[in-house]
Amino acid sequence: MTSMGNTRRTVALLLSGAALAATLGSVPARAAAEPARAPGGVLKSPAAEPVPAPGWVLRPTGTDARFRGLAAVSRTGAWVAGSRGTVLRTEDGGRRWRNVSPPGAETLEFRDIEAFGEDRAVVLAIGEGEASRILRTEDGGATWTEAFRNSDPRAFYDCVTFLDRRHGLALSDPVDGKYRILSTRDGGRSWHVLPDAGMPAALPGEAAFAASGQCLAGSGPKDVWLATGGGATARVLHSSDRGLNWTVTDSTLPAGDPARGVFALAFRDRRHGIAVGGDYRTGQPSPRAAAVSRDGGRTWRQAHTPPPAYRSGVAWLPHTRSAALAVGPTGTDLTTDGGRTWRTVDSGSYDTIDCAPGAGCWAAGEKGRVARLERPGAGGRPGDPGKTAG
Repeated sequence: MTSMGNTRRTVALLLSGAALAATLGSVPARAAAEPARAPGGVLKSPAAEPVPAPGWVLRPTGTDARFRGLAAVSRTGAWVAGSRGTVLRTEDGGRRWRNVSPPGAETLEFRDIEAFGEDRAVVLAIGEGEASRILRTEDGGATWTEAFRNSDPRAFYDCVTFLDRRHGLALSDPVDGKYRILSTRDGGRSWHVLPDAGMPAALPGEAAFAASGQCLAGSGPKDVWLATGGGATARVLHSSDRGLNWTVTDSTLPAGDPARGVFALAFRDRRHGIAVGGDYRTGQPSPRAAAVSRDGGRTWRQAHTPPPAYRSGVAWLPHTRSAALAVGPTGTDLTTDGGRTWRTVDSGSYDTIDCAPGAGCWAAGEKGRVARLERPGAGGRPGDPGKTAG
């Protein structure tokens, strides 16, 4: 590898790994609680010196669509999917976005997208009956093929996840008292409904939230977890055989109301998971907005210091075993101890977050907001449209 190649790899690791978590974690608590900002939005320390910590840098998309679907491919590549059938992709770190929306999809609400590099992606549209659909592209969005259209008016699909390039699952709200699971074994080309004999009964009023594409989370070739809300308790279901059989446990997150529950899950391996959520209604308190599991979701412990408000998305930082970020309409929070304690590091509004396995974290949300995690001024150039998020 050339010297330039080594330099680029080092920069990528610093921006996405343990060093990133350490740098973010070093920002004084006062600075996070009292976000004084220099022009451009750079956080300032109590001594009024700019803190050279990585943070979200907005990458304007040129649209006001709300992006709840996000797939990070690399530090420079990402896909977003959202309202009005909008799908965008970038290959240059968000300096330019290509509109690759499926033709005729303007009435669809895309809430999740899974991507396998720059060319192949699967996108999920939500809604009752035929509004729930799965589309697939193999040429970077130049053409799309409809792989699944829901024909059951009782079903409402919320999110999709892939365990590898071939095996994926999609989740519907309960039908006949049980969650419905779609499965693919060919990379999303075809889908079939799994039998529900191994699925526990849903609670009265229970459902999943199509808020961030993270109501399903997978780890390894067979393990998948399902997040619920709206019932008397907010629960997490786990399958170790790609969705055929499930066990269920209560989480500690707020419940007992249709607006409360677990909104997003992230597992860094088969044992260590984080759940975030709360009450999504503006102004409503969410005093227990995060929980952590160290036994594969069999038990959940409330975060000692949770995020201060509802959070809809969560992701583990690459190249670290204990750092993660959670996002929501009122800010971004960082944990450096595996989810036990959280601290707000940004006040910008985001619905979802995703980190590429190698390097690169992205966030997306309302009014076309998409941001990349990077060091202020890094990777830029004269005329770079990126702005530090606030």
